[in-house]
Amino acid sequence: MDDESRALISCIPRLRRYARALVGERTDADDLVQDTLERAWDKLSTWRRGYDMRAWLFGIMHNLYVDRVRKPTLMTTVLDEDTPIPAVYPAHTDKLEMRDMETALTMLPADQREILLLVALEEMTYEEVAATLRIPVGTVMSRLARAREKLRELMEGRTVAPSLKVVK
Repeated sequence: MDDESRALISCIPRLRRYARALVGERTDADDLVQDTLERAWDKLSTWRRGYDMRAWLFGIMHNLYVDRVRKPTLMTTVLDEDTPIPAVYPAHTDKLEMRDMETALTMLPADQREILLLVALEEMTYEEVAATLRIPVGTVMSRLARAREKLRELMEGRTVAPSLKVVK
């Protein structure tokens, strides 16, 4: 196995974690990772040695994710999940807080959520995020600030989720 293949394989856990946080559903996240790896493998010759492969892979994943979001799809739900039961159950409040955090993350605009996840979860620098998403560093900083503030408001209950209007 060559160095490029090793570097690609070593990025899989981070790709899976980011895809899961970005998409939500495990099966959809696994599909996104698989599509990312497939495209990366096909385009491996375009990756420049000496550059960060992780940022290159996240760029590919970002583009695939954006393509999926733009394409209209039918909402489906997985009926049977084979999720293993954890040996130790977290406290009830921990579960609720995690559920609240997941819900709050899904309420953020996609462009803010992506940057927040790349910085907070993947520990990427602003420059790495800017290169990955092909946007200016200033845009990364402003979207991150807005995402953090919106998330803080949602978690503190200062912002109410948008509700449906009754139309007559």
